[in-house]
Amino acid sequence: MSKTYQDLILAVHKALNGDWDGSHKIVQDMDLDLARWTHAVLHKIEGDEPNSRYWYSRSRLCEYEDYENTKDELSRITEHINDLSLPK
Repeated sequence: MSKTYQDLILAVHKALNGDWDGSHKIVQDMDLDLARWTHAVLHKIEGDEPNSRYWYSRSRLCEYEDYENTKDELSRITEHINDLSLPK
């Protein structure tokens, strides 16, 4: 697994464990759609719907309404990362 994906897994782990700031510091400057999706979820958790919607649109992977439960959504992001990290 690449360092980028390892960092993204760490960001998701931090988000799942309540470390919003730690997660945000990791994803805020990453140039990766999955990082943008994670960033969107963080702002959803924060309650900043306009900012969250902005990051969903930048990620192009899903929309604000697609998940009600942010923990389920973060778990899905982890699944995507793991799928992309598998050797082909």
